[in-house]
Amino acid sequence: MEEYHNPVLLKESVDGLGVKPDGIYVDVTFGGGGHSREILSRLGDKGRLFAFDQDPDAQRNIIDDSRFVLIQENFRYISRFLRFYGVIKVDGILGDLGVSSHQFNVAERGFSTRFDADLDMRMNKMDELSAYKVVNTYSEKKLSDVLFQYGELRNARALAAKISEERSVERIVTSFRLKEVLQQFLPKAKEHKILAQIFQAIRIEVNQELEVLKKFLLQTPKLLNMDGRLSVISYHSLEDRLVKRFIKNGLFEGEPEKDFYGNIDVPLKNIGKMIIPTHEEIKANNRARSAKLRIATPKKKK
Repeated sequence: MEEYHNPVLLKESVDGLGVKPDGIYVDVTFGGGGHSREILSRLGDKGRLFAFDQDPDAQRNIIDDSRFVLIQENFRYISRFLRFYGVIKVDGILGDLGVSSHQFNVAERGFSTRFDADLDMRMNKMDELSAYKVVNTYSEKKLSDVLFQYGELRNARALAAKISEERSVERIVTSFRLKEVLQQFLPKAKEHKILAQIFQAIRIEVNQELEVLKKFLLQTPKLLNMDGRLSVISYHSLEDRLVKRFIKNGLFEGEPEKDFYGNIDVPLKNIGKMIIPTHEEIKANNRARSAKLRIATPKKKK
């Protein structure tokens, strides 16, 4: 299982769910099944666990357990598919966002800057939008917006202009060709960091990751029982900002409205402070270095 994906903040994120032996739980990012197995180990015979993963590769890690159901769908549809199984309320929801170690390590998926592969980056191989389409068919302005918003690249316009210039001569088909096209913007000392930002931006656009996260978060307050828990691990500031703001304000932008007495009505409240991995975990698993865990529960109405 470790070869597929080494789960980050495993104990802390599952501890955050406060697992009840007879509860109903959801792991919206099944992947290699590490978090799901930990949840199952804490459930009794009457407990149930539903997991989501749109990547067909995750099917090979399916858990043979009568308490477990794997739903091969995007977790943006969490409420719809839980209703299909007769589930309206749950006791806990866990999300380990971003790309799995497996997806980064399989060269042909095109997620990694380390391998030369076709520009793909689709988490769901059935989706029409790929990295190739983003790089080769988006207008220069739209491509610049993607690089700026999702990669936080200040020279996004120059990057987009260069891509546009090169693709007009010959389509950019592979990850190494994209790297070659942008070489002048990749100083030796910062090459890996800038490339990672470029790839992140394209990947987020391809998979609509931030829109998926917003749609998922908006459903969680109604899905959770009053003492239920939401446990979410994010890996970059764009994700974490959405999770943090939603827990704090029930919104992704702006400030919530106050009533006559100056109170705000928000659906969730934080449990404890944000948790980050220990130095030991980061040393053992480099992917953990940017992880942030936030835990919340529905806010009781006064």
